[in-house]
This record gives sequence, C-alpha cells and structure tokens, in this order.
Amino acid sequence: MNALNEAISKIGVVPVIKLTNPERDAAPLAKALCAGDVPVAEVTFRAAGADKAIALMKEACPDMIVGAGTVTNTDQIDATIAAGGQFIVTPGFDAELVAYAQSKDIPIYPGCTTPTDYHAALKFGLELIKFFPAEQSGGLAKIKSMSAPFPMFKVMPTGGISLKNLAEYLKSPVIAACGGSYMVTADLIENQKWDEITALCVQSRDIVKEVRNG
Repeated sequence: MNALNEAISKIGVVPVIKLTNPERDAAPLAKALCAGDVPVAEVTFRAAGADKAIALMKEACPDMIVGAGTVTNTDQIDATIAAGGQFIVTPGFDAELVAYAQSKDIPIYPGCTTPTDYHAALKFGLELIKFFPAEQSGGLAKIKSMSAPFPMFKVMPTGGISLKNLAEYLKSPVIAACGGSYMVTADLIENQKWDEITALCVQSRDIVKEVRNG
C-alpha cells in the first residue's frame, strides 16, 4: 500500500464525523482524537461546511490525517483539496468521481459491496476500498468471501462497527482499518464531551494494538 494507506492502516480506526458547528467543534475534536492516539478523521459532507471543518482540524493538528466522507460530486473533491484534505471517501462506487480524484492526485476510497464494485475498483488500480454499510451488507463474512476472487484489495469496513466487534474485524488480514462513528456520536460532539471521545479512542487503539501485536 502507499504511504497514506499504510498510515491509516497502522492507526486501525477511522472516526467518521458529522460536524454541524465546525467553528466551535473542529479544533477541540481534532485535539481530542489525537490525545486518544487516533490522529485521523473522515469528515462527512452530510453536514454543510465539511471543508471548513477539515481546514480547522488541520490547523489545530497539522500532523493529523484528515479527509472527506460522503463525497458525491466533484465540487466536494475540489473543496476538500482546497481545505488541505488528504483523502476522499464515497458512499458507493462512482467511476466519474474516482477518475476525477485520481486526476487530482488525491486518494479515494469508494464504497464497494458487490463483485461488480470490486471489478470496477480493480480497473482503476485501487488498493484500498471502503465496504459500506458493512454490517448491513453481510459484514465480515461477506468481506472474506469477496477477498477470495479479489485478494489484491485491503478493505475499510464502515457501518455498524463498534467496540464490541472491532477486534473481530481487525483479526482478518483483509481489513486495513475500520471506520466508525461510535467515538464521535452526535451527543458526544454536541455536548463537547472531549474527554469521553479521547477515552473511546484510547479503548479503540488498545484493541488495535492487542489484535495487531498479539
């Protein structure tokens, strides 16, 4: 895998974030994640101002890996790049968006859950793909089955991942990292429970280290 993919894989978990008040919450959230040893974030365009949130998080924690999620058009890719974002995540596989991101030299992780999606990703030379929504699409059992004909891919499942099943996913060599919102829920962010977010990140990283280091 390339350097960015390797760095994300090493962290093992990717918080999937919806920020409705980036001016207030982006910087302290970034610091809370980094304090919990999870210096990576996928800021989704489910809320307006995701690009602003990315810029503020990078400003607060310059060494943090920050990208955009729920990207559905090229304007959002441009906005992410302008904000200093380092990767793109799409809910499904969109050949136009993959080609556009590659033309802009920014990594893209499209949502892939079917053999057709995997074939499309293969044509674009991708090495890391998102599997979304993971639990609702067959979970780890399906991911393992899909890896038989497509062993070249590492997978980042997102959707239904929590502290309860994180270790189970990470034990599979197919899994690069797991995306999740359990450590950055709307309640935790809205009520500025930064210490709780940090604690959940620490718990997550402890699971990653236990699984990866035996």
